[in-house]
Amino acid sequence: MDGIIIVYKPRGYTSHDAVARMKRFCNTRRIGHAGTLDPMAEGVLPVLVGKACAAQEYLQDHDKSYLAGMRFGTVTDTGDMTGNIISQKEVVLDTETVNEAAKAFIGNIKQVPPMYSAIKIGGKRLYDLAREGVTVERKARDINIYSIEIAEKLNDTDFLVRVFCSKGTYIRTLCEDIGEKLGCGGTLFSLCRETCGDFSLSDAVSIEELEKIYEEKGSEGIGNLLFSPEKVFLNCKKIKLSAFYSRLCKNGCEIYLKKAGIKESFQKDEKIRLYDSDGNFFAIGKVADFPNGEAVKATVRFCD
Repeated sequence: MDGIIIVYKPRGYTSHDAVARMKRFCNTRRIGHAGTLDPMAEGVLPVLVGKACAAQEYLQDHDKSYLAGMRFGTVTDTGDMTGNIISQKEVVLDTETVNEAAKAFIGNIKQVPPMYSAIKIGGKRLYDLAREGVTVERKARDINIYSIEIAEKLNDTDFLVRVFCSKGTYIRTLCEDIGEKLGCGGTLFSLCRETCGDFSLSDAVSIEELEKIYEEKGSEGIGNLLFSPEKVFLNCKKIKLSAFYSRLCKNGCEIYLKKAGIKESFQKDEKIRLYDSDGNFFAIGKVADFPNGEAVKATVRFCD
């Protein structure tokens, strides 16, 4: 039971709730997830099982896309409609006006994380401090908003907005910032993560479907839904090693590229997918200079 399953996290569930259910379905405690979703959010939640947990930090680094329900004219203390309303204004907005304001946030920008977030400062989660009425200074983070598109205007204040962004982007904060740009404030009323790296909604399985599969086929049925962790690294170059060099690599040895007959050139510290002589993906390696020349060494292994 090693691999990645894409769970469709429903509204009202925490990411921890979803992982707890998966521990039962997969009959293992070695489970993690990549990219926390707030309880009010839904959509793609990659759950990593067994040895695939080694890919967690890499998958978290991948870009993501969201369909956000943004309500302008309303401001809350949490940045979404689960919070207390601080102010409300009557506004009438059109798609062109909202689109023009959103353009200001496309590209490499700095974003201050919200108080209602899971970031730790001084050993405490920001959302715990916020619930105690404490506000602390947060450092702005570098993020990249690749695109913002108005998918649909629902009424004079509510818009469905599709956002494609880098890791670490808070859509609640983006909504608030666009609202501030419009001069009326903004808050989220819905949020759906549509993609995480190469995983999308079309890969996702609901909790209800997983429950049914588990009841009918047990953990084996769940295992049939697992993706190989290889899918996390499809943008990396690959090397296929002979049986001899595969064995050495799996035993922790560096593999000198020239000796192994590998003619392709690589950048220093470049991540490489490693395959054995049978074509099985078994590790991620890194290219570096070793005493006897340029070599690749497995840094993260996904099988014995």
